[in-house]
Amino acid sequence: MKGRVRGPATSGNYIAYGQYALQAQGHDRVTSRQIEASRQAMTRYIKRGGKIWIRIFPHTPVTKKPVGLKMGGGKGSPEFYVAKVKPGTILFEMEGVKEEVAKEAMRLAGHKLSVKTKFIVRETNQ
Repeated sequence: MKGRVRGPATSGNYIAYGQYALQAQGHDRVTSRQIEASRQAMTRYIKRGGKIWIRIFPHTPVTKKPVGLKMGGGKGSPEFYVAKVKPGTILFEMEGVKEEVAKEAMRLAGHKLSVKTKFIVRETNQ
């Protein structure tokens, strides 16, 4: 069953490792292909500078049955994997680069995802 992704994120909703982060603004299922495309876009833009953390993992298998098959015959085989994302979930974190570079890299990564995103910066406690 598909189920629903409801409510705000209660875990994984704070910046844990880096200085800058990409935060989800809506509910959606993010596929492993989207995560990889985002990672590639970020690493290409920052050109081997800084460090990137991926805070989501596609645990959930999505099954599919072939087109034109009759009803019954059990569940389909897993086609791809998704990460269920809620509003407030931190998707990616980055440090070791300037804020403008991080912002542009995260913007490029956000375009690869199926969920609306927002760039955030860690508050410094002084």
